[in-house]
Amino acid sequence: MIRAYPARPSVLPGATLILHVSTDSSRFRVIFYRWGDGPVWVLRSEWLPGAWAADAAPDVDWNWPAYRFPIPPDWPSAVYIADFEEEGRKAPFDLARDHGTALFVVRARAGGRGLLYKLPVATYHAYNVSGGGCFYAHPPRSNDPPGARVSLRRPGGGIGGPVWCAADHYDAASPRQTFAHWDARFIRWMDRNGYRADFCTDLDIHADPALLAGYRLLVSAGHDEYWSTATRDAVEDFVSGGGNVAFFSANVCWWRIHLVDDGTAIVCHQGGPHGALDHWWPPHGAARPEDSLSGASYRHGGGWWDGPRATDGYRVQQPDHWVFAGTGLARGDTLCAHSWPPLAGYECDGVPLDVFDTGHGATLSAWANEDGTPAGYTLLAAARLGPGWQELPARARHAAGEGIHAAAMGLFSRNGSVFSTGTTDWAQVLDAGRDRRLERITRNVLDGLLRAAHQSA
Repeated sequence: MIRAYPARPSVLPGATLILHVSTDSSRFRVIFYRWGDGPVWVLRSEWLPGAWAADAAPDVDWNWPAYRFPIPPDWPSAVYIADFEEEGRKAPFDLARDHGTALFVVRARAGGRGLLYKLPVATYHAYNVSGGGCFYAHPPRSNDPPGARVSLRRPGGGIGGPVWCAADHYDAASPRQTFAHWDARFIRWMDRNGYRADFCTDLDIHADPALLAGYRLLVSAGHDEYWSTATRDAVEDFVSGGGNVAFFSANVCWWRIHLVDDGTAIVCHQGGPHGALDHWWPPHGAARPEDSLSGASYRHGGGWWDGPRATDGYRVQQPDHWVFAGTGLARGDTLCAHSWPPLAGYECDGVPLDVFDTGHGATLSAWANEDGTPAGYTLLAAARLGPGWQELPARARHAAGEGIHAAAMGLFSRNGSVFSTGTTDWAQVLDAGRDRRLERITRNVLDGLLRAAHQSA
């Protein structure tokens, strides 16, 4: 058995990647792949002496033996997979494998492609149970800052480790909270359709907000739940300065995290006698509603984690908007009413609604702006989440399950523009390639927000 993790989840071209490895084999080597339209072989290392190291607790640096790999200066910015081969044992490449692989990003030295794709490494590690714990199972405690604490220096973090989550009824082969489930699909679709991006992690933006400079569009896909204050500040400053953001994701910025130990561990306070101190929206938490970042919030949406979901798809509200150009959709039409999986996903973000019916469509609540919805937010389409959904969260004016909950697709401008789909599972439906209208909307969003530093809502 061989397992590994990177000392840091990203590296610059020409710099040195450090991988920490434990193996019961006398020697091993590493095969490096770049992820695009599937895995692209780029390099195989020499055979290296192997050493075994014991597991540690989930909240500490595992301090396994370190191996240094110079990154060629001509490697393009991308997501890379280190696939480990032990002498006499080579498992086939599998993006969903829970051992023998490690993920890292090669960043660009300077922005220039226009499009920057962000991986949610903090969210990966929040669900990573290497060492027997994570934020959701046997969470290790931290006193300063208060909350649960997990280390980023252990196997996992998108690939190569066990994950705490319910199996996806629509994709049991690919665990949620891993790179394979959402991000790999969206990146593969971008590559197939000619979109060239630079890549970074959320931790990179936390450490260096200036890396956003020079880009026109920041993209997030899938599940983007855990954000530090520095990362959020940087992205909101990017928008205020004319940059655009597209969230093909949901449960966005639901929890605040604190980076500790030189950025090698994260802490999040998710409950206690006085409530969750690291919820973004409530007064007893960060008192900074997440909808002011993305336009929508999970508290107005909901979650369905186990078994088949019941949804009628997204009902179009603004068919003349440029996001729907070329789709042929009319007001009241449904988008992806019968997709596999349902477009309204595992978790959905919504907006406050007073009305949702087939005759009058959806109407924003009069108090939406008071509750975090950005001024000028345009509701483009929405999918009503019925009473059977497994979680319909409580919010300021409603107890759990009360009021209208929906997945909301929308857009607002604050110098730059922010688009959000309101669902985690957009990437899965998009990658399946069965709905041309969904593909057209995705191209419209990417093309529209890349064309200029500002795209009016």
